[in-house]
Amino acid sequence: MTESSRKCVLITGGGSGIGAATSIAFAKTGYDVVINYSRNRDGAEAVAEECRTLGVDAITAEGDIAGDEACQSIVAAAIEHFGRIDALVNNAGVTRFAPADDLSASNAADFEYIFKVNVTGSYQMIRAAVPYLKKAALGSIVNISSDSAFSGSGSSLAYAASKGALNTMTAGLARSLAPHIRVNAICPGFVDTSWALSWHSEESYRDFKKGLIASAALKSIPDAHDIADAVLWLSDRATRVTGQCLVIDSGAGLLG
Repeated sequence: MTESSRKCVLITGGGSGIGAATSIAFAKTGYDVVINYSRNRDGAEAVAEECRTLGVDAITAEGDIAGDEACQSIVAAAIEHFGRIDALVNNAGVTRFAPADDLSASNAADFEYIFKVNVTGSYQMIRAAVPYLKKAALGSIVNISSDSAFSGSGSSLAYAASKGALNTMTAGLARSLAPHIRVNAICPGFVDTSWALSWHSEESYRDFKKGLIASAALKSIPDAHDIADAVLWLSDRATRVTGQCLVIDSGAGLLG
């Protein structure tokens, strides 16, 4: 193992959407990239190849972060190849759709599944990476949360509750890991990605977006690149920022 002269970022769920855009943003800045995936191997490999064309090294690392052994294995792959981790982006997340006004639509298994990935999985990744992040000049962790943590709305109450827990964990870890590691969260509103399109027909998605744009203060909705830019800023440039949960929603929350 030879330690790379470049900084290294590890991104969970990096094969598509926000994770893919974030991987490429870091590569453009000169970071080597570790792209974790659970099922989307083809997507992760394509993102890794795009990162390499930008002049950095990139590898993929399979693993479901719900399992602690997988988290340890993902981190081990990063260290074996690059010898360092300077930044961790906890992007992997799951949900199950359930109307908030139908309490029978969710059960204990739904909560356990969502929390196991969104909260416990993120914690396990942090725990595995911390010994190496402490060796960085100033290690950084960014958790991808959601504005659902504040509104209680979104795909399900279980999802919103998991993101609220992730924000609380962000604050707690920002205290306990300071001054060696900064910990922050990004809380996107609705983001225009292929994942969002997957649960709409093209026509209903188009109408849905029109409604969101009309109701947002900035008359727009964020895309994956907007979130990636903010993650990169918090990770690489905002060296005096920790314990913060940054909402990116085009001002939708301002207007209720």
